[in-house]
Amino acid sequence: MAEYHKRGMRNAFNVGFPMSEIGRNFATRNLTQKKAIMSTGKKLHFETLQLHVGQEKPDPATDARAVPIYQTTSYVFRNCQHAADRFGLRDPGNIYGRLTNSTQAVFEDRVAALEGGVAGLAVASGAAAVTYAIQNILGAGDHIVAADNIYGGTYNLITHTFANLGITNTIVDPRNFEQIEAAIKPNTKALYAETFGNPNSDVTDIDKWAEIAHRHNIPLIIDNTFGTPYLIRPIEHGADIVVHSATKFIGGHGSSLGGVIVDGGKFDWKANADKFPTLAKPDPSYHGAVFADVAGPAAFVTRIRAVILRDTGATISPFNAWILLQGLETLSLRVERHVQNALKVVEYLENNPKVAKVNHPAVPTHPDHELYKKLFPNGAGSIFTFDIKGGEKEAWEFIDHLRIFSLLANVADVKSLVVHPATTTHSQLSPEELEQQHIYPSTIRLSIGIENIDDLIDALDEAFSYVK
Repeated sequence: MAEYHKRGMRNAFNVGFPMSEIGRNFATRNLTQKKAIMSTGKKLHFETLQLHVGQEKPDPATDARAVPIYQTTSYVFRNCQHAADRFGLRDPGNIYGRLTNSTQAVFEDRVAALEGGVAGLAVASGAAAVTYAIQNILGAGDHIVAADNIYGGTYNLITHTFANLGITNTIVDPRNFEQIEAAIKPNTKALYAETFGNPNSDVTDIDKWAEIAHRHNIPLIIDNTFGTPYLIRPIEHGADIVVHSATKFIGGHGSSLGGVIVDGGKFDWKANADKFPTLAKPDPSYHGAVFADVAGPAAFVTRIRAVILRDTGATISPFNAWILLQGLETLSLRVERHVQNALKVVEYLENNPKVAKVNHPAVPTHPDHELYKKLFPNGAGSIFTFDIKGGEKEAWEFIDHLRIFSLLANVADVKSLVVHPATTTHSQLSPEELEQQHIYPSTIRLSIGIENIDDLIDALDEAFSYVK
């Protein structure tokens, strides 16, 4: 497969090449592939796309129906001229596994198609996807506005790790639109939020966030890990960039790390070239090439692959890409069962006298309830929290006696999971930061799996019996 050329890849080793000649192909690759299986002219549904995009025909080398695992780091050149042409990108094809791999390519194309983006990039983890998405347009002296209910690791990345590199931040209440707008400064280069807050499952009004971002000519980055493209596609609501921890729902089995960045392809980087020089001005590491020109709508992910991934190397392994593809093919089926079970658990907890509060937007008294019904008419939110009556002692007592649910630091597994955020996943936060993220000693996070609901309710009931 001539992936290197087709995917608009750039030379990882800074050899001179005519980027303008190959950049034109990249932005349209995903759209072309999506059309390839629409031979009748009819638009295919999500469940069909999740099985076929990226491999509409059997593998050309073997005729295999399943996507093969191309477990290789490097690729052989036929002769010196062929090698020179590959490095000069005059000949299409792969050069090195840190940049492209045919198994990875199918995974990237499929996620991008499901999200409605123009191109995708798979990386080694969700954390790498978030880091790269921000790093691609922000540097020392720049500013980012982020919601206060994002994943604790991302919160730490923005408020500490990036802050140490000179990137300032303002953390805002995602429901306070006046506060969001007031936080934007001349050097603000991105708004960042999640579809659902982590861990309390608050719902983000993506349309409103996008409206504010675009009014100030800055992009909106949305982490859709908890939403999944099956339930919501943020690009359809105005988001410019979507990121995923593919480790979660996409993989679905807690077996492989991976992350994905999807480029919506609609943000005009050149409209304010001074604000976004990495994409809209000549790149000195690529002989003055302008990514917005050579890669068009796919400029954002193209630069990450060509520069950041080249230089920092958080590459997804072909095997992990293949494992995540297996998960992706059953995403819709699993998510339906996740949501079905979760809503029944929410109802159970709402009626439990030992529960102080259920933090789920399906609850009629929840501040996001109406927005939830609008964005998720079929339900959503299988990862959420509740506050047990008492404090840390009662929370630990409940968790330590909870059968079936595994106590671990992951979510969105087919198996049900539980954790105490304040002392685990969010333990790096200060008491003030925990308060800001609405996490208390009594808070328990559940990730509802696809087990039989009666068994889950029985396990919850038994665990509560130990709480006095």
